[in-house]
Amino acid sequence: MPDLKYKRVLLKLSGEALAGDAKHGIDVKTLGNICDQIKKLIELGAQVGVVIGGGNFWRGKYGHQMERTTSDYMGMLATCMNGLALQDALESRGIYTRLQTAIEMREIAEPYIKRKAIKHLEKGRVVIFSCGTGSPYFTTDTAAALRAAEIDAEVILVGKTIDGVYSDDPKTNPNAIKYDKISYLDILNKDLKVMDSTATSLCRDNNITLIVFAIEQPENMVKAIMGEKVGTIIE
Repeated sequence: MPDLKYKRVLLKLSGEALAGDAKHGIDVKTLGNICDQIKKLIELGAQVGVVIGGGNFWRGKYGHQMERTTSDYMGMLATCMNGLALQDALESRGIYTRLQTAIEMREIAEPYIKRKAIKHLEKGRVVIFSCGTGSPYFTTDTAAALRAAEIDAEVILVGKTIDGVYSDDPKTNPNAIKYDKISYLDILNKDLKVMDSTATSLCRDNNITLIVFAIEQPENMVKAIMGEKVGTIIE
């Protein structure tokens, strides 16, 4: 068994990461590629928690004429749909999982309980945290930072559509500079859109390392926990 730089990790995926080129719904091939890499993490001896967004089904901007809390709760339900899809894909690969929700729906998932989550992780099960924090006005970025702090994760791996943190959007600004390493304080001061400010502050206050990588190259998850240089490190 190789030595891992990070043993307990929290993987943060956007909902769009599951959609592939379709940009909506779930692309089976994309989901499969991600699950293949999560399986490798487990086989290497890592303990893996996952937080997924719901943007491939619902985003707050879709409900701009809707009362905010209603729109946010719809987004939480979307994260649960993604969690179920991830659970099914992982279990088809022989990986034991537990789906936990911040909003009770006992017929399909466990309610989130910290001690249960940690016990599952210690037994080698992938724990999927859905429904965000369970409260409106908070994003799944904040949920990822919160769950990482609660389960004592050593690192949050953030899968993005770009391969790290840049000084500007590299899709619109070809002169944007990529950072190999940056501090949370600089993220906040420069207003870089890595995670929302609440999540960024929570990671900073709890000394949780963040690694941002391109989800189109999911093998970077394995490289990251082995200590190889990928994407951007924030600490």
